[in-house]
Amino acid sequence: MKKLTLTLMALLLALGVWANDMEESDSINEAMQVLDSFMYSFNTRDMNSWSETLNYPHVRIAGGKVTVWDTKEEYSATNVFNRLTATGWDHSAWVSRDVVLVSKNKVHISTVFQRYDKDNNPMKKYQSLYVVTNDEGHWGVQARSSLAP
Repeated sequence: MKKLTLTLMALLLALGVWANDMEESDSINEAMQVLDSFMYSFNTRDMNSWSETLNYPHVRIAGGKVTVWDTKEEYSATNVFNRLTATGWDHSAWVSRDVVLVSKNKVHISTVFQRYDKDNNPMKKYQSLYVVTNDEGHWGVQARSSLAP
């Protein structure tokens, strides 16, 4: 009987670990899809679609400043593309994305992204940390801290 109890306890523990691993895997998949959509909508310069990839309030730490947007409408009214295109920027791409912390409703991802000009020549490469959260069923970037200006 003792052996059966120990076997059942081990099985339940294994099932719990497996279920947790599945939850974490699902969270990682959701977060990576958000980052894919984030980069795609950023490159198409579609502020409305880009703002849909975020959760609010949304925080960006970059260039020595902390900026907080409380709503999608507030974020959508921002125009970052004029400043970027003035530098010769045309598009960006992920170089690496490494999960550093994961739970059921939050994933921290250490990233490196590259900026390119219209001829696809590399411009600058930046490290960033993205915090992707599940807010009432909506996965989005809640916060990002970047070494980009």
